[in-house]
Amino acid sequence: MNALISVSDKTGVAEFAAALHALGFRLLSTGGTAKLLAESGLPVTEVAELTRFPEMLDGRVKTLHPAVHGGLLARRDVPEHMAALAEHGIDTIDLVVINLYPFEATVAKPGCTLADAIENIDIGGPAMVRSAAKNWQHVAVLTDASQYAPVLAELQASGGQLSDKTRFGLSVVAFNRIAQYDAAISDYLSSITFDESQTGGAPARTAFAAQSNPAFIKVQDLRYGENAHQQAALYRDPQPVPGSIVTGQQLQGKELSYNNIADADAAWECVKQFDAPACVIVKHANPCGVAVGKDAAEAYAKAFQTDPTSAFGGIIALNRPLDGAAAEQIVKQFVEVLMAPAFTPEALEIFKPKTNVRLLQIALPEGAPTCANRLEYKRVGSGLLIQSADDHALALADLKVVTQKQPTPEQLQDLLFAWKVAKFVKSNAIVFCKGGMTMGVGAGQMSRLDSARIASIKAEHAGLSLAGTAVASDAFFPFRDGLDVVIDHGATCVIQPGGSMRDQEVIDAANERGVAMVFSGVRHFRH
Repeated sequence: MNALISVSDKTGVAEFAAALHALGFRLLSTGGTAKLLAESGLPVTEVAELTRFPEMLDGRVKTLHPAVHGGLLARRDVPEHMAALAEHGIDTIDLVVINLYPFEATVAKPGCTLADAIENIDIGGPAMVRSAAKNWQHVAVLTDASQYAPVLAELQASGGQLSDKTRFGLSVVAFNRIAQYDAAISDYLSSITFDESQTGGAPARTAFAAQSNPAFIKVQDLRYGENAHQQAALYRDPQPVPGSIVTGQQLQGKELSYNNIADADAAWECVKQFDAPACVIVKHANPCGVAVGKDAAEAYAKAFQTDPTSAFGGIIALNRPLDGAAAEQIVKQFVEVLMAPAFTPEALEIFKPKTNVRLLQIALPEGAPTCANRLEYKRVGSGLLIQSADDHALALADLKVVTQKQPTPEQLQDLLFAWKVAKFVKSNAIVFCKGGMTMGVGAGQMSRLDSARIASIKAEHAGLSLAGTAVASDAFFPFRDGLDVVIDHGATCVIQPGGSMRDQEVIDAANERGVAMVFSGVRHFRH
């Protein structure tokens, strides 16, 4: 049996090759990999000896030869194939270990030149992977170090043989890897604005490539989509951002549904924005209660108080571990999904009888909170809209006070809190806040005026007073009427982007009503 090993990432390859040798495989290799295996004391045959042709063109040509591809592509069950190999003195190759030149890592480096990128486009590697994967009935192909241990275990258990199921599975993974690799090359090259004067440095690139090649890996099939007559599945990025929803571990409960995942993502991305202990309750993709507190229990109690009616059957996210005190409160309500960075044993015991409640543990990312997606996608009829993620973070220094009345330090903190929440509320969004909690949320209305009215109605139904509240509007007030509504219900300070032709009219109204208003300079539409 022959194993061809040619890898860029050499993690664990010497140990794997030693195990193959112990099983009776003859080791074939190229360049740096062959040198590593020889230095590890393993007998290795250089591919140049196999092909009887030297590596050339700085290694660009070394495996593109019939002695390699004939050995990979020949069907052992076709006599004519085997006779052709015998006639030309070509040995079969039974197992291939290949990972490709690090193109993705290379182009991700600041200052990567076009020349560096081109030199890291693998030619021989993908060709061998495709040949081996096509002939999966007879050849096993490994493209990642994570495959070494399970493949070796099966080989050792079966005397050096792999099942058809394993070889086919390896083939699928191999073709997927080639698709991802080619997509990365296409994305990079078709984003370049070619200029001969820049070929020696990092090339100018457009934000959006001429061809989009998104590649996602299926995590699981879902019972159905938004509605029972729709089919659905969950996919993830090949390299998910740490602390994103797809990196979570479900500790108990029913399988997550399409709607559960969409709502859970909205809640989790929102709660990550807060440094203090925070709780976000989401219903139908909108936050219906958000609060910060001294601990998880207080944050939850305040968030729930915003809108207990809507919180029924909602999605809850905490940015602190769920402990017993918080669990004792939350277990009293009907909740679909509960997320936290960790769950104490006491909290797990409290929720143990609630077998249908989905507990999802997600590690918080290190450093400043960022959006989990660099790009966002939305399908339209036979097309695709792509935009950069709304990851703008507003700082106190960014605020522009436009009224005669200056906001107090406490009001400024409430304004920033309200602004963080408004970013995650469907447009048109109006959010009343005070003391680190939402007091009324108006979402998704065709009129900003209606959103303002709904937010005040929500507060009234929850028994909350809006006196002295801060209000965030995700986009500018086109007329003063929306501002008048929030002031009529008790708002004393307002944050909005500004940018309307009638800004001065709205500023004059704020001055007339004696409230403070600040402009953020950015809007947060969320459709």
